[in-house]
Amino acid sequence: MTSKQVMTAAVLAAVLAWSTVMTVLGQLAAVAALLPSLGLLIQQIVAALSGTDSRSGPTPAAAAGSEEPPR
Repeated sequence: MTSKQVMTAAVLAAVLAWSTVMTVLGQLAAVAALLPSLGLLIQQIVAALSGTDSRSGPTPAAAAGSEEPPR
């Protein structure tokens, strides 16, 4: 694993541990408010660990070939 992958795995573990602690302490409202952020965090970390780039495809403007004409 690269250092980037180790760091992302450590951040994921820390965030999930903190969420677990908040749940155990009865802070269900705080956990419920953080669920969308946790989902995005997990999605980004999985993408980082797998080495894929979700924005690797052409942009819509580049795909359509609509470049700005020179002035």
